[in-house]
Amino acid sequence: MPDWAFEALDAAGQPRRGRLAASTREEARADLMGRKLFPISLEPAAAANDPLRPGGKLKPAGLALFTRQLAVLAAVTPLEEALRTIRTQAQSEGRDAAGADVITRVHAAVLEGRRLSDAMGLEAASFPPLYRAMVAAGEGAGTLPQLLDRLADLLDRQAELKGKLQAALAYPAALTVVATLAVTALMAFVVPRIAEQFADIGQTLPLLTRIVVGLSHLIAGWWWLLALLLAGGAALLARALADPASRRRIDARILTLPLAGRLIRNWQAARLARTLAMMVASRLPIVDGLKLTIPTIGNHEIRARVAQMADDISEGASLTAAMKRAAILPPLLVAMAAGGESAGRLDTMLDRGAEALEREHEAATRAALALLEPAIILVMGGAVAVIVLSILLPILQLESLASA
Repeated sequence: MPDWAFEALDAAGQPRRGRLAASTREEARADLMGRKLFPISLEPAAAANDPLRPGGKLKPAGLALFTRQLAVLAAVTPLEEALRTIRTQAQSEGRDAAGADVITRVHAAVLEGRRLSDAMGLEAASFPPLYRAMVAAGEGAGTLPQLLDRLADLLDRQAELKGKLQAALAYPAALTVVATLAVTALMAFVVPRIAEQFADIGQTLPLLTRIVVGLSHLIAGWWWLLALLLAGGAALLARALADPASRRRIDARILTLPLAGRLIRNWQAARLARTLAMMVASRLPIVDGLKLTIPTIGNHEIRARVAQMADDISEGASLTAAMKRAAILPPLLVAMAAGGESAGRLDTMLDRGAEALEREHEAATRAALALLEPAIILVMGGAVAVIVLSILLPILQLESLASA
């Protein structure tokens, strides 16, 4: 059955846009009239210029903004009017055409009589399953504005933490790239030319000089082989990461690293605690919350342990007992979850545990990056010093021979 895109006026004279399924144009028109909508335009939805056609997605920043706007407007206006206002605003700004189209399609689906969570389900690329489950819980409990407000806070917090991490890593990453290129250029272009000057002196060059010259010849003459080896290594790593068992073993090794493992564990645990707090506050079952959260966990070892937690809880274990058995989450979070379960304030304690882990993660990240920058400078400075010393040693050797 084909879809039809329509523009119509309701009984109050307000414009309405949307899509409906009907065999013919006459059936579509009759359907609209039955809803007391008076059609202005009625065209096949597959038309190339149809703004409601599938495609595009909301960016993370756009999703956070949409959630915040909907939380504010849904508290004071009907849902359909709130969506129409957001759609109009998005279309007038014109900064994200694809995102505006997504909002338009969600609004059209709500006009057709779908629940908001079901309408968002038609745009799965923009609204993750966890997001839609929370919206459905808010609709069922009649607390959609409050839940959307908390969901917007969660998205803003995640975006803030991600932005801080990216900003903190920008300078060390740029420093590493520039220093690596500088050292490579020295080895590939400068050292071979200088080595030519020592070729006819008839003396055995110092060991350090021979090593550096040999490496420079390797880089200059066999760079293509080195590039192939790097590409082959990257391909093997990508293949290993594509295999679930290999990926889990690699992620488990990463968690054993002295500093990086702790940072990853705290980061993932904080996100898990935030999400579970919202699910508990929304009166959703913890098992459902855990299962919906699993795809959002980046580390596959932690993901497998959380899946085991969900199985344990479904078999009758408490959240605290499942956490202890998983033996992957920080002890602080386990202790706060235990206190929350015993006091009947699980969502509050999970929120506080997430805040504590986020603060610890930020402090540890700042400390690690404060040490990383001078470490990069020292390593690259040491490499340059070795190159310079390898050039100076033959010169000093010639001077000593000449003076003798």
